[in-house]
Amino acid sequence: MNRLDGKVAFLSGAARGIGGATAKRMVEAGAKVVIGDVLDEVGARHAQSIGATYVHLDVTQEASWAAAMDATIKAHGKLDVLVNNAGIFVGKGVEDASLDDWHRLVAVNLTGVLLGTRAALPHLKKTKGNIVNLASIAGLVGSQLDPLYSLTKGGVTLFTKSAALEFARKGYRVRVNSIHPGVIQTDMGDQTFVSRARNLATNDVDAVRDIARKTHPIGRLGVPEDIAKGILYLASDDSAFMTGAGLVVDGGLTAQ
Repeated sequence: MNRLDGKVAFLSGAARGIGGATAKRMVEAGAKVVIGDVLDEVGARHAQSIGATYVHLDVTQEASWAAAMDATIKAHGKLDVLVNNAGIFVGKGVEDASLDDWHRLVAVNLTGVLLGTRAALPHLKKTKGNIVNLASIAGLVGSQLDPLYSLTKGGVTLFTKSAALEFARKGYRVRVNSIHPGVIQTDMGDQTFVSRARNLATNDVDAVRDIARKTHPIGRLGVPEDIAKGILYLASDDSAFMTGAGLVVDGGLTAQ
């Protein structure tokens, strides 16, 4: 189940967190994995520890994507899976975020996904591969905490569906799906707790984390491995009849 034997997978922003856990799972599932990130020391160390390859990647730069794809093909000869995982969180409202904050969000969360898709597509067409985009439940329902982040993730959600339809219309047989994590205990997850505590005029991050935990019907917050398992499923042939779909992994948060 959910095996990737003989597959080559590229993951952006996978030096740590959800991407790091996914890279590890994919190696264990039999894939040859390439990690691209700007955190060179952390990424190289993680890649070495799990038996993956590391390349420097700035997802906002077309030339950086081209170099990363060239390195992947040189190392492994093909590409079967692209995971557009890289993303950032600002945690500021409409009135508080600067235009620079917005441009930074768009550059990583939206432009990065577009550039990754464009760079990987010629290779995925050859292998009839697939793309998994990291969206969020903030791309499905409203966000009190960061409406600008929600705006970018809503874009990823609909880009996923539209790209899936375009590639199907053109006969590429390249599947495109998205995954929508809830509140996950990562560095980015910790940023959301700090932002929420600030918005509530308190420095009690632990109390805010406990409130978040209690809002999840399943009774706990998510961990990176929860999302990694979902990404592995979408990347594998077990999801062969899925394209343009969004897999929600949120502990029941958006079911309420």
